[in-house]
Amino acid sequence: MKIMITGCNGQLGNELISILKSGKSEIGAMPCELAGSELLPVDVDTLDISDNAAVAAFVAENRPAVIINCAAYTNVDGCESDFETAFKVNAMGVRNLSLAAKSVGAKLIHVSTDYVFAGDGTRPYVEWDQVNPQSAYGASKALGEKYALAFNDKTFVVRTSWLYGYIGKNFVKTVRRVIREKGGITVVNDQRGNPTHANDLAHHLLKLALTEEYGIYHCTGEGECTWYDFAKKIAELSGFGDVVKPCTSVEFPTPTKRPAYSSLSNLALRCTVGNEMRNWEDAIEEYIKKVED
Repeated sequence: MKIMITGCNGQLGNELISILKSGKSEIGAMPCELAGSELLPVDVDTLDISDNAAVAAFVAENRPAVIINCAAYTNVDGCESDFETAFKVNAMGVRNLSLAAKSVGAKLIHVSTDYVFAGDGTRPYVEWDQVNPQSAYGASKALGEKYALAFNDKTFVVRTSWLYGYIGKNFVKTVRRVIREKGGITVVNDQRGNPTHANDLAHHLLKLALTEEYGIYHCTGEGECTWYDFAKKIAELSGFGDVVKPCTSVEFPTPTKRPAYSSLSNLALRCTVGNEMRNWEDAIEEYIKKVED
């Protein structure tokens, strides 16, 4: 199987490549059908997904069976001040990939976000809940979802949240760095969601790639917590002790309105390929044992 991975240098792209090369994830062995897959990893330096002509030419020449789109403009606050770039990458870039996938009969797996929802829920969002983004980032990703589904009938849209991996910047590494530098950290305690290990997400994307169970999915770590809870667990597992203090979102204002409650339920996974996502506490414990930062 020829698999194209955009955003290959990011957290998720790295995990996909690692799993495909080794044949296993931290959850377990991957299906034998993925063995010997030919990888087509690209990032913005080799293929700008917002360039429609370049995307069309690359896909036409290489003819992948599956395109996994991990590329995105994920600077949430940056999207508020530079909506045009957010639109070009998170919406038009997805449209370009969807059109190109359709032209060669490829499956498209597009990774989206909890930010497509209003973030004022009282129970975990399921796949049929209406999107209602409250930020430029969320709006650009919501439009990307529409484009992905509109132009290629072989499409999976997979929403995730609070992602962390071994390569690149993330919340876990930031917490550990700040504690080392300052002896402690203050984190908001009124925003709830699902921490998600990129290795677990990659495992499920590859399982989906072997199916024709197209549609919208949620794929996040099991269980929910606040950012404060998450940071406290990171500090505890890292051996820093009780050095995390809580605050409110009002006390820590940002240019972007963050979701107060954006937990996702992996309902579609449970109904199709199976939900093997680890509990967030188990996943972060394994991560802390292995991460180098």
